[in-house]
Amino acid sequence: MNLAFISHPSCMEHRMGEHHPECPERLNAIGDRMIACGIEMLLTHYDAPAASRAQLEMVHEADYVQHIIDTAPSDDSVAWVDGGDTGMNRHTMEAAMHSAGAVILGVDLVMSDRHHAAFCSVRPPGHHAGRRSGGGFCLFNNVAIGAAHALAHHGLERVAIIDFDVHHGNGTEEIFRGDERVLFCSSFQHPFYPNSGADTDAPNILNLPLPRLTDGAAFKTAIEQAWLPRLDDFAPELIMISAGFDGHIEDDMAHFNLREADFGWLTRELHQLALRHAGERVVSCLEGGYTLSALGRCVSTHLDELIGHV
Repeated sequence: MNLAFISHPSCMEHRMGEHHPECPERLNAIGDRMIACGIEMLLTHYDAPAASRAQLEMVHEADYVQHIIDTAPSDDSVAWVDGGDTGMNRHTMEAAMHSAGAVILGVDLVMSDRHHAAFCSVRPPGHHAGRRSGGGFCLFNNVAIGAAHALAHHGLERVAIIDFDVHHGNGTEEIFRGDERVLFCSSFQHPFYPNSGADTDAPNILNLPLPRLTDGAAFKTAIEQAWLPRLDDFAPELIMISAGFDGHIEDDMAHFNLREADFGWLTRELHQLALRHAGERVVSCLEGGYTLSALGRCVSTHLDELIGHV
């Protein structure tokens, strides 16, 4: 089976200003790279449905969802959610609803065995969005919504969420802290935005704070020691990935020295874990990654491993 590639045209219309790093060109860079490297023929494209308000409220407070709806502008202005970092134009609400819906569709596709893996090429990203707060370019927590859907709609008992974005997935942690059905693993530069995660004390949270200039060898060693044995013991029925590639050495949003091969190694480990425990089912969703060429190369490496050369 080939890989489900899920997106929506509205994701290209969400803009936060001409020079904002979280820009529509990110998705163009991914699409262009899929064609250039030949992976395009191994993908089945799907248009993401919009998540319902009830699906958003599986992980977000109703008053927060209403606040985002009320904040969305109806003209050509940009409305700021968090004081200048996370903005909305008149297309953002639609994009955010379809971004969350993409992950729900991805879960449905892999749980129905139509595909063994899905990648959601969507924006705005999600992992900084908590129960009643946005920030870090995020409005709704796409991966958390998908995981909640897997637990509620498909009756799963164990879902693993792996977040390798260079920034701590503080929103995902807040949503699932203490929920023993979810094992959340987040690697991130520390100290760094959002300045959280290093002192988390919850049995279902495996945070991995790493120093600036962390390279591939150190990244691999830390994950082999801190994550892989625990993930095997947990035996997830579904693996979900917050796929942030801003730890790449060429990405100037942070200070890690990772390369495409490092993201490929981790994806391969997660694919093998899925083969052992989860019927090969993986749903991955784009988070960070802001240097366009590096982002395209990293995603193509990630997808190549998800497609399955094990």
